[in-house]
Amino acid sequence: MNTKVYIVDDDQYARESLEWLIESVNLKVKSFSNAQLFLGETSPEISGCLILDVRMPDINGMELFQQIRQQNYNLPVIIMTGHADVAMAVRAMKAGAFDFIEKPYNDSLMLERIQNAIAFDEDNQKQRSQIRQIEQRIQSLTPREKQVLEHVLASIPNKIIADKLSISIKTVELHRSNLMSKMQVTSATELVRQVMQFNLHT
Repeated sequence: MNTKVYIVDDDQYARESLEWLIESVNLKVKSFSNAQLFLGETSPEISGCLILDVRMPDINGMELFQQIRQQNYNLPVIIMTGHADVAMAVRAMKAGAFDFIEKPYNDSLMLERIQNAIAFDEDNQKQRSQIRQIEQRIQSLTPREKQVLEHVLASIPNKIIADKLSISIKTVELHRSNLMSKMQVTSATELVRQVMQFNLHT
């Protein structure tokens, strides 16, 4: 996982100062002087965290935040703001920003927020990977196995499943065994948990 801290701020001194701070704890960092450069050189698959300054010419921090949400960037966003922009930062938090921090900031506090954001992103990356794996398992099921799965999730006994699908109980048992194997679970409880996890995140 290529974890990196991304900075978008039009103030060169502020960028360089923050770069130095982040590199002092051995984190990779890449900075941009404007939103267009960030959008042109990155993709939604990047991981780590993004630090945005609110006040920038052309595309400001809030507009960039909205754009990356529309483009399905998943990395957490920390908004840097002056005192006058706190209300704007609060709106960003409500819209899904990870955190905001007022300038001038305390170095240790900034590093703590960054490390929290990276840890949050790592957890999300693992969860998204798990969801992709579950999706692949579900897609590997045959149409009949998917029918049996729906009935198993509804806690319907094999005998009734057989009646509903007009097949024998042994055939239901075979489909059930196959789908459990493909879903890589050993119990109905694990099966329900996986499907619920998938449904919650899709």
